[in-house]
Amino acid sequence: MAFLGVHPLAGAAGTPGTGLLAADEAPNPWFDPSYVTGNWDTIVGYLGQHIRLTVAAVALGALIALPLALLARRGRWLSGSVLGLSSVVYTIPSLAMFAFLAPFTGPLSATTVLVGLTLYTLVILVRNFLAGLQGVPADVREAARGMGYGPARLFLRVDLPLALPTFMAGLRIATVSTVALVTVGVITGNGGLGQLIVGGFNSNFYRAEIVTGAVGCVLLALVADVLLAGLERLLTPWTRAVRT
Repeated sequence: MAFLGVHPLAGAAGTPGTGLLAADEAPNPWFDPSYVTGNWDTIVGYLGQHIRLTVAAVALGALIALPLALLARRGRWLSGSVLGLSSVVYTIPSLAMFAFLAPFTGPLSATTVLVGLTLYTLVILVRNFLAGLQGVPADVREAARGMGYGPARLFLRVDLPLALPTFMAGLRIATVSTVALVTVGVITGNGGLGQLIVGGFNSNFYRAEIVTGAVGCVLLALVADVLLAGLERLLTPWTRAVRT
């Protein structure tokens, strides 16, 4: 009879040979350093793809969101329309989004994922950019106009510096959110570290692969947030003076 999970044909004291391990003793740990070292090139490749998609999506989202926020600031009707449109886009499920984009981007590819991620960033970036611009005191803007500031100079010298903390807050939120959303791209084969998570589930619930992908996503989000927080402090030294 089997005892303590050792097969009846196993050697004495469970010595290796024809013995079988019990299910709870199978070599499937939650974290295995040998898996990381043995698959380092693959992990780094997925990490690079994850970073590229995140940076590109947030950068493109910011380039689109800023003009939309400037347009929305012109009136309450425009503000409601722009914010409403960006919110509607965010409610579209990722699978449906990729299906809508496929006729325009071609077969499901990294471009399809990138466009979808960029659209998802807009609901965060447009709201934060608009909030930052609306937070600029009207009397400060009027004073700048009285000093001869044109629209471009007014934006660069007055609006942008005063709205920058809110802008950066939006970029931090959008970046962390995008790091998580990139994993959805696994359905097109472009999911970055999400490839490891799904690969682990497809490999009979291989825990080390799943945990490596999940922990990698969390660490990437934390590093990105810390870097953006440091960039914010570097770009807005006057806010540190106010806090102290």
